[in-house]
Amino acid sequence: MAEGVAARAAAVALLTAVLGEGHMLREAAGEGGPLAALPPAERARAQRLAALVLRHLEPADRVLAPLLRKAPPAEVRHALRLALVEMAVGGAAAHGAVNAAVEIVRRGKRSGHLAGLANAVLRRVAELPAPFSALPPQRMPQWLRQPLVHAWGREAVTAMEAVQAIEPPLDLTPQRATDLPGAEVLPTGSLRIATHVQVSTLPGYAAGDWWVQDAGAALAARVLAPAPGETVVDLCAAPGGKTMQLAAMGARVTAVDISGPRLERLRVNLLRTGLTAEVIAADALHWAPSVPVDAVLLDAPCSATGTIRRHPDLPFIKDGSDLPTLAALQAALIDRALGFLRPGGRLVYCTCSLLPDEGEAQLAAALARHPGLSPVPVDVPGIDAAWHAGPGALRLRPDHWADNGGIDGFFIACLRKA
Repeated sequence: MAEGVAARAAAVALLTAVLGEGHMLREAAGEGGPLAALPPAERARAQRLAALVLRHLEPADRVLAPLLRKAPPAEVRHALRLALVEMAVGGAAAHGAVNAAVEIVRRGKRSGHLAGLANAVLRRVAELPAPFSALPPQRMPQWLRQPLVHAWGREAVTAMEAVQAIEPPLDLTPQRATDLPGAEVLPTGSLRIATHVQVSTLPGYAAGDWWVQDAGAALAARVLAPAPGETVVDLCAAPGGKTMQLAAMGARVTAVDISGPRLERLRVNLLRTGLTAEVIAADALHWAPSVPVDAVLLDAPCSATGTIRRHPDLPFIKDGSDLPTLAALQAALIDRALGFLRPGGRLVYCTCSLLPDEGEAQLAAALARHPGLSPVPVDVPGIDAAWHAGPGALRLRPDHWADNGGIDGFFIACLRKA
């Protein structure tokens, strides 16, 4: 296949898997998928291109609609979307993007006869000076947008959508001082790299000086702030960023997760960083520590709506139907985790969700169910005052730090057992 076409063709296949078959992007990019025959650099490029299209699918379709008499087959539409988004957002030269898209359509089993159509449409698109300039950023699906507008206001939600349309920077949590070219030290202590990099080639990777972790996710362990020697259970621990933070702080950590394969990633990360933790594959609803512990960090299963900036496929895969089940599981895990604590022990509950039902409402309900609980004031260096969500709680949104790449949405609360 001609140079530049293979990765684009794989990106079109990924879009088909996500939008047509309901697969997560990471799942579609796994072993045996459309990326299998590509070298690592091209695999990464294909995933970036597919994610870029998913971030701009709505404005792309608005531009293409008046240029098409009727909807083409899905694979053709994906090729058109890809070429348009590459030109409008990705900075690709028109001739390369157009020629590749036409080649992909020509080689399709049922689309070869539409190569001329693709060429004509994209030539017209290439003549548009700034196709997306007058269009708003892609909106979140209604099942998510409506409660967010109710909770945070229309202006805030629009600001979140603007951040979600931008490819996020790479955040790292340092274990020790390290010299990373172009890295910015964020107010909360995370490192941020704005450019595309192959993570494993960065200085300090092999030595375990740092690990990849969004700056928002890194705050939960900093809120817990274990003292050296304290016993901490990290529930729903995989892939292990918080486990490594807690271990690096000197805590004696037990990492528990229901997924054995995800725990393997945690073990690999522990080995690379030289940190230690007891790793247990178990369902937290049926497991308990042998003795009460000083603290529990519960990163509960949730809608993951706070991570759309990093996972633009989520709005196309989820429909909100699992929210009641998730809310019930979160409450059950909170009650279970409180039973692990010694008197005076601390629980940090967090979710990477933008929905109050998975954050603020869970905190209020837990305090009502357990009269002995009390919020622990959050005192973490670098926290913006606007992030405080009442005693012992933080609410992070993607539009926080918007001028610097944003941050994943999180709710974090710290509670003390009587």
